[in-house]
Amino acid sequence: MDLSRLQEQLKGQSPKAAPVHLWNPPFCGNIDIVIKQDGSWCYNGTPITRNALVTLFSSVLKHENEQYYLVTPIEKVGIQVEDVPFIITHWRFELDNLLLTTKEGIEFIVGEEHPVELRYHQQHQTHLPYVKVRDNLFARFHQNVFYQLVELGRIETDEKGMSHLMVKSGNYSFSLGQID
Repeated sequence: MDLSRLQEQLKGQSPKAAPVHLWNPPFCGNIDIVIKQDGSWCYNGTPITRNALVTLFSSVLKHENEQYYLVTPIEKVGIQVEDVPFIITHWRFELDNLLLTTKEGIEFIVGEEHPVELRYHQQHQTHLPYVKVRDNLFARFHQNVFYQLVELGRIETDEKGMSHLMVKSGNYSFSLGQID
């Protein structure tokens, strides 16, 4: 399968409404698309620079059985993801809720539906916050966003006596990391 064929199949799909959880087409093999550590997309080693194309592809991304796929109603192709498919590039508060935005323009409010969890990041050799974007897809906070949120954090001690830098979104609180 080539990119132009995949793009043609997805024409007319609303990026926010693609019901990939309902689509279970046959696997058609892998395609040489890689989502790099920095959130950039590459095809055959060349960066995909058309934002509309990246947004479209990200809207039909599916993660199942530790593998990432681009899914249409009629086929499913495997792609590679170096860390997670999304990077949080912007944030703001609306009322008391923390609203995050991915590089692709996906917006959501941090909370029970979009929780933040700390994961060990091999390259940085530390735990970093990741947030659930949708289904089984996560985003990592861009370094600038992370540092801006650190400025807002409050030190709190958990039930085990460990101190964490906490941020609040509505009634939901999450840790940006443990403090020694």
